[in-house]
Amino acid sequence: MTTGHRAPGRLNRRHLLGLAGLAAVPLAGLAVQRIRSGQASAGATAAPGPAESAGPPPSAAAGPRVVVKGGGAVPFRPGRTILGSYLALKDKSFTESLALRRRQTGREQRIVHVFYGWTDTLPARIDGLPAAATPMVSWRGTEYSDITSGGSDALIARAARQLKRLGRPVLLRWGWEMNGDWYRWGTVRNGENPAAFVECWKRLHGIFAEEKANNVSWVWSPNWNPAPAADWNSFKALYPGDRYVDWVGVSGYNLHRETPDTLFDPIYGEFSARKPLMITEVGAVDRGGRTKADWITLFAQWVEAHPAVGGVVWFDTDTHPGYAEKWRVDTDVDSLAAFVAMAKSVRFSG
Repeated sequence: MTTGHRAPGRLNRRHLLGLAGLAAVPLAGLAVQRIRSGQASAGATAAPGPAESAGPPPSAAAGPRVVVKGGGAVPFRPGRTILGSYLALKDKSFTESLALRRRQTGREQRIVHVFYGWTDTLPARIDGLPAAATPMVSWRGTEYSDITSGGSDALIARAARQLKRLGRPVLLRWGWEMNGDWYRWGTVRNGENPAAFVECWKRLHGIFAEEKANNVSWVWSPNWNPAPAADWNSFKALYPGDRYVDWVGVSGYNLHRETPDTLFDPIYGEFSARKPLMITEVGAVDRGGRTKADWITLFAQWVEAHPAVGGVVWFDTDTHPGYAEKWRVDTDVDSLAAFVAMAKSVRFSG
């Protein structure tokens, strides 16, 4: 949902947020106290999904089994959540935007989210990146045949060498929201063939391994709800397998009064026993009063109640083209206060 890290040639994000045709969930009079630890939304799955690996041993504590390790080059830390954002603020440079959020929250970004097109040269450095921050590079996909044919192997190898030159751990989120109908790399636009998406993912993964880009942590990141909803477009059908994924990500926005349960419980139920989870894009519509602030607090409580969530990346911008909503966290005093409280909590000190 962004033009990227303000570099020429980087992509324009979709104008619909990937939520066309979703079923809205009423949330009249949103109240923070409604969240309950372990609350499940309709459609959440209890099973851990296709069992490619057995996962960690069951915890001695009561409750469902959850992952206790993983993350690859960007390790998951149980009990901690890495907090960062895509940050692009009107009339401010990237460095100025980082400085403003540092003053407001009293802390640095731990993840800095940037976007690149398929044929762009991926970054070997990111100017202004805080010393302790991890870049998350969202890299556009292409038609599957461009990859499965081998015709893009040189381009992929170049990308691997570039990220290797960063000399620090990096999260790579290739072909995100592949279960939507708004991107050229979506399954719906590639013959409704999830096996071809998986083949593409494995080919990229293999070329990066050949280039010894061992600092790359792979983030597989669908949208919270598929479009269309079909077996061939499901999480299970599109998942490349535990060997090829370090983090399971998900995009989900409070656009139509969705609760965090509605947005994130299904993918959490599918993967929390096997892989650390990262909310790779999240934001909330301001409906007046404390609606946005209360949703941020509700979301923070949801993360507290879901121990497999090891990363959150906010969509913190007011420059998204073609969309009037101001996604930035400081649209009003209460929303900023709610975000700062979340950022300063122990859970978000990862």
